[in-house]
Amino acid sequence: MSDEATADGAAPTANAGYDEWIDALADGTGYALVCPEGHGSLPPRRVCPECGSSSLAEEPLPDRGEIETFTVVHVPSPRFADDAPYTTAVARFGPVRLTGIVRGVDGVDDGDEGAGGDAVAVGTTVEVGVGERETDGGRIVTFRPVGT
Repeated sequence: MSDEATADGAAPTANAGYDEWIDALADGTGYALVCPEGHGSLPPRRVCPECGSSSLAEEPLPDRGEIETFTVVHVPSPRFADDAPYTTAVARFGPVRLTGIVRGVDGVDDGDEGAGGDAVAVGTTVEVGVGERETDGGRIVTFRPVGT
């Protein structure tokens, strides 16, 4: 989905599945789509990417997840120009992995050149939320380490 208006100034077409999901995440009711085999995926999926089942049920995301990998971004895409440097991570929440920006860590929110890379580690327990990009205010998935 594009955040930009069309050539005639109209609002972009919404990606209803994703928009509903990020709204739920912001409200604290985030969910994963889970098939009868237990494979997890995220909206706007209509079919399980693992087994092809079209029987997907919404299951609540766990309250906490664990960082599986991360990197510090120093050369961002234009949408994140004012956010750099920042730490982006992939964290497992039950049956799904989410990609988000790490917030609430020394060096991440204060513009420190290290962008929190030294304070984030594989295995860090995080909570998920929704924040805004500094550059344009677009909504993004965020992670906040538990206890900070």
